[in-house]
Amino acid sequence: MTLHQNLIGGDWTGGEAIDNINPSDTDEVVGQYARATAEDAKAAIAAAKDAFPAWSRSGPAQRHAILRKAADEIAARKDELGRLLSHEEGKTLAEGIGEATRAAQLFDFFAGETLRLAGEVLPSVRPGIGIEITREAVGVVGLITPWNFPIAIPAWKMAPALCYGNTVVIKPADLVPGCTWALVDILHRAGLPKGVLNLVMGKGSVVGQTILDSADVDAISFTGSVATGTRVAEASVKRMRKFQLEMGGKNPLVVLDDADLDTAIDCAVNGAFFSTGQRCTASSRLIVTDGIHDRFVKAMIDRLGTLTVDHALKEGTNIGPVVDQSQFDQDIEYIDIGRDQGAKLAFGGERLNRETPGYYLQPALFTETTNDMRINREEVFGPVAGVIRVKDYDEALAVANDTEFGLSSGICTQSLKHATDFKRNSEAGMVMVNLPTAGVDFHVPFGGRKGSSYGPREQGRYAAEFYTTVKTAYQSAG
Repeated sequence: MTLHQNLIGGDWTGGEAIDNINPSDTDEVVGQYARATAEDAKAAIAAAKDAFPAWSRSGPAQRHAILRKAADEIAARKDELGRLLSHEEGKTLAEGIGEATRAAQLFDFFAGETLRLAGEVLPSVRPGIGIEITREAVGVVGLITPWNFPIAIPAWKMAPALCYGNTVVIKPADLVPGCTWALVDILHRAGLPKGVLNLVMGKGSVVGQTILDSADVDAISFTGSVATGTRVAEASVKRMRKFQLEMGGKNPLVVLDDADLDTAIDCAVNGAFFSTGQRCTASSRLIVTDGIHDRFVKAMIDRLGTLTVDHALKEGTNIGPVVDQSQFDQDIEYIDIGRDQGAKLAFGGERLNRETPGYYLQPALFTETTNDMRINREEVFGPVAGVIRVKDYDEALAVANDTEFGLSSGICTQSLKHATDFKRNSEAGMVMVNLPTAGVDFHVPFGGRKGSSYGPREQGRYAAEFYTTVKTAYQSAG
């Protein structure tokens, strides 16, 4: 089996090999990937630092051509890349191909942004002086990405970082190195100069920590757990570097009495359980008013009974496996916690046996829950959701906002008044009306509030706020 190596300073380098295991079939090795050492990570950072002066001053045409070429190859290979994603992460094939398509769209968008980076020319309040306001690359950017979106999140970090002239050291999640390796290989062959993009796969405690400790890393963009995000913040503050954090969510979906029931069920099932619930935007708190509560719960149970949990690549599968044993154990632990705290397990929550050995978990729906239960306070990150009964819209809004997180929120209603009020008063970075809380476009900002996010938004033109720094230059006409 071919060893997929790290890319450091334009050269592929080996190292200790680890197996990439298919969560749909734990007997299958997807591939072997090199694990970087701390010295490898230091070498990657040094290569990025050496490459920065030339790349940051490269013309937009060069950056556009490379990102455009990468976007075209990703789009042409979306089925292959989507299959790889499904193999290593466990999403259904349709979800895998959709995510690969999104990666192509992200690179296409930021290829265009290389040609649209603008500044301002302003007159000074002092006669005879001109002012130019421009954006420049930040420097060496460390990217630390999670396992749940193994191609989209690396894409939405790498594309803007390279677009604006930064050099990159990227560390993908140890569980899913394959998709990031494929993206880096595509970009490398598209013509990136040596050292501009460096890939170091391996343990967070080794590779990630080396990135955090380096004085030569000028900015870090991190997506992952709250605990690790806090460590990124602490290490970055000490070095006065820019940092951007996307962390947890405990997203509410409010269902009002006047909601279209079919729409509400579609939103709840998609948001809570698709992608095996392993999304920071998943709607794990279903806040339902009295008048529709019983009909909603019955319809949810009926719909969940029709879903097929099986091998991610098997035709007809609606929900794939949990990503690994550790995450599976965490999901089961929270299901037990929900029961112990008095919630009623109305559907699912059992391990399933299939033709191949994998981490198959029946979607779990709790009813008779309260917002102070741990399953409604803490991020489970699995196919587990709780229904919270409330009396009216005002209580629903209060419960929706009663969380330390604030990434995404949703409401199902036919009332323009309530939809408008919810968009204004929901304490979340993204608000959905009659749509699932998960599922966003590639050309608009992504991010949340409170404990969910820190720093400038990701994606769209707002990405420039993180990946560039503003310079104001004065010049006398004399």
